[in-house]
Amino acid sequence: MFAAAHTADNRLREPLGACFDRVGAGWRPITDAFRASPAGRSLIDFVDGRMRDGAIVYPAQVFRALQVGDPGAVKVLILGQDPYHGPGQAQGLAFSVPEGQRLPPSLRNIYQEVSADTGNPSPSSGDLSRWVAQGVLLLNTVLTVEDGQPASHAGRGWEGLTDALIRAVSEASCGTVFLLWGASAQAKCPLIDTTRHAILASNHPSPLSARRPPAPFLGCRHFSQANAWLSSRGRGEIRW
Repeated sequence: MFAAAHTADNRLREPLGACFDRVGAGWRPITDAFRASPAGRSLIDFVDGRMRDGAIVYPAQVFRALQVGDPGAVKVLILGQDPYHGPGQAQGLAFSVPEGQRLPPSLRNIYQEVSADTGNPSPSSGDLSRWVAQGVLLLNTVLTVEDGQPASHAGRGWEGLTDALIRAVSEASCGTVFLLWGASAQAKCPLIDTTRHAILASNHPSPLSARRPPAPFLGCRHFSQANAWLSSRGRGEIRW
């Protein structure tokens, strides 16, 4: 059976259905429809089954990115892949880690680019919830992962839900900047109405690709470009 939730670590300790129950009201039409679908039921069975088998699954707050706002309120969507697979790292927000955690390499490069692009000093905390509060959706394409096994829950159904979320933002928002870093994120371009929204694409911020041509992440200036685009449409800038 499932253990009681414990806030001191970031392991998922409850049935996945209980996580769906805490999705914010603005996102519930999308997540409820997925949950009721055959793909949604299969995903829930899979994740719950892995936990019963003793797998350590992250994060505890699977839908933290969807606890506030709604598709129409998203100013910037940053698309990641799957959650960090080490203990204490993943917190339900793409690229973000809790206060006090060592910055992962990709996040260090993100902060380096923010600082070079905007002049803002790099913070010591990797918690990006301050961006979320300003209308940034930090969405991974896969929302759970097993300890030490990157992409272990890829192909199990999450992609159907996160594609629906991306499409909902494209349909509902009056103007969103989609930051697509890496080939996996850029594969989602067909879900986005490019006549209404901006897409800024580069390599992934991982050290393996951040400096690689033809579209290096470092030097991309996406943060100032996103703010300029938002400002031109009367949507307030993000304080990166």
